[in-house]
Amino acid sequence: MLLYIYLIAITAEAMSGALAAGRRNMDLFGVGFIAFITALGGGTVRDMLLGNYPVTWTQHPMYIHLTISAGLLTMLVARYMHRLHTIFLVLDAMGLIAFTVIGCNVALELGYTTTVVIMAGMTTGIFGGILRDILCNRTPMVLRKELYASVSLLVAILYLTLRHLDVNHDLNLLASFVFGLTIRLAAIRWSWSLPVFSYAPGRWSD
Repeated sequence: MLLYIYLIAITAEAMSGALAAGRRNMDLFGVGFIAFITALGGGTVRDMLLGNYPVTWTQHPMYIHLTISAGLLTMLVARYMHRLHTIFLVLDAMGLIAFTVIGCNVALELGYTTTVVIMAGMTTGIFGGILRDILCNRTPMVLRKELYASVSLLVAILYLTLRHLDVNHDLNLLASFVFGLTIRLAAIRWSWSLPVFSYAPGRWSD
């Protein structure tokens, strides 16, 4: 089940990357590249940081074909994307949770400590979006708007806690998804966010 959610998630992320590229008036290559980076960038950075070689997508070419195709397809259906906004939000939230859990599992299998496992989960969950925004010359949205990176952190903590308590794996996944989706969608609905740090030296000058 996690694999199917992962495939849906990377498709949705690729499409979000393509839309971001379209806002910057990129050509076909740019759209395909940004779609690929958005969908698979988090896992790539995770594998590089953890020394987990070969990088996952190099062993599964289907992921490359799927993400680039989804990005290019988005160009054809872009005029209808606003009608699918709600569905996209749900798929994006599911992707965040799936990426986080997968990242945690990769780090666990490699024998890393709990702190590193949590960071690996978060890196997998949010870094694709960070790379997308950097390449599109924007401040990463995951670090400045509704709760997003924080949801990844909380999901990772919950997943590892339930795993430590020997909760059935399927039940653990269900609980992590329900919890993550609830927090993420509630954050969107009511604009929940963390306190913002705004540094302006002039505010404190005499």
